[in-house]
Amino acid sequence: MSGLRVALVTGAARGQGAAIVRRLHADGFLVAACDVLGDDVRETAAQYDAGTVLAIPLDVTSAEEWDAAVTEVVGRFGALTTLVNNAGVLHRAAIGDETPTGFENSWRVNCLGPFLGIRAALDHLTAADGAAVVNTCSTGAVRAFPNHAAYGSSKWALRGLTQVAAAELAPAGIRVNAVFPGPVQTPMLDDATQARLVAQAVSGRLGRPAEIADAVAFLVSEQASFITGSELVVDGGQTLQIG
Repeated sequence: MSGLRVALVTGAARGQGAAIVRRLHADGFLVAACDVLGDDVRETAAQYDAGTVLAIPLDVTSAEEWDAAVTEVVGRFGALTTLVNNAGVLHRAAIGDETPTGFENSWRVNCLGPFLGIRAALDHLTAADGAAVVNTCSTGAVRAFPNHAAYGSSKWALRGLTQVAAAELAPAGIRVNAVFPGPVQTPMLDDATQARLVAQAVSGRLGRPAEIADAVAFLVSEQASFITGSELVVDGGQTLQIG
């Protein structure tokens, strides 16, 4: 991989997404930080030198907003070589309490959003040298967790989308992989949930956002140039536990 490297990262306003922006920027990428939280993502981008990180408000469930975001990125930076579909929502409910709206919203953000992103970026990724896509999946797509019907099934669908995209886009030189974070210390988990997960963790702690960012940075790098369709679990041993 050589030349200009430009990454678009969703869910970039805080937590894991902000850590991915930080790591890719440190690795020399120009980065478009995208999030539905427009004010927050602008604050994230303001931490960097002007012209190296671009803040773009983006609802990943909107095809029109995806097209506009990609157009803005390419217009500002001249290319798009890397896509990190990190935006997601964690929604918990027992099956008997789940609603069609709650279920569908999880699928729209967690699976439809990455599909729309890949589709919107496809022509530019095809034209890029060393193009890569990373989807943020979940250990919820490795094993079943009660009260996660909407979240878990949407992440299983994203796992499948990753595999299909990897197979279909390999001839175009586009690598597509996924990271599977376990419990990570981010605003997505409230304090009580974090305490419960720490008590259960074989590693004795939660993951740090930077540790997920490190995995993403590897998968989009030239060191991973022969890796596509891979599922990189970063969970501190969570999936080793049974029951």
